[in-house]
Amino acid sequence: MKNDLTRRERQILEVIYQLGEASANDIVAAMPDPLANATVRTQLRILEEKGVVKFRRDGKRFLYRPSVSRQAAAKSALRRILDVFFSGSLEQALAAHLADPKSKLDADQLQRLRELIDQHDSKGD
Repeated sequence: MKNDLTRRERQILEVIYQLGEASANDIVAAMPDPLANATVRTQLRILEEKGVVKFRRDGKRFLYRPSVSRQAAAKSALRRILDVFFSGSLEQALAAHLADPKSKLDADQLQRLRELIDQHDSKGD
């Protein structure tokens, strides 16, 4: 993504991901906290300028959909978090997460992490 998203922009984008395609009214109705329709429309225009959403006309309505996959958006966000908080170090980020007492991984999650690390190791061969 070209630019960092604000908290409100991320909330709106999350609603669009959940709905697949949404009008400003749909987004207002789905937001976790009250938000004016004009505010949502302004945020949608900004998201379009940032290249994050696209729209199409349906009669008088504008319907918005993501222009990047959720996975691509997540990768971009993770890269920014790693850069800002962990000097780009995935190891430091993972260590911080695992050191958090609220972070409990079950046996299946630990096994999956081991498999991912093994797959990563085998790519270097």
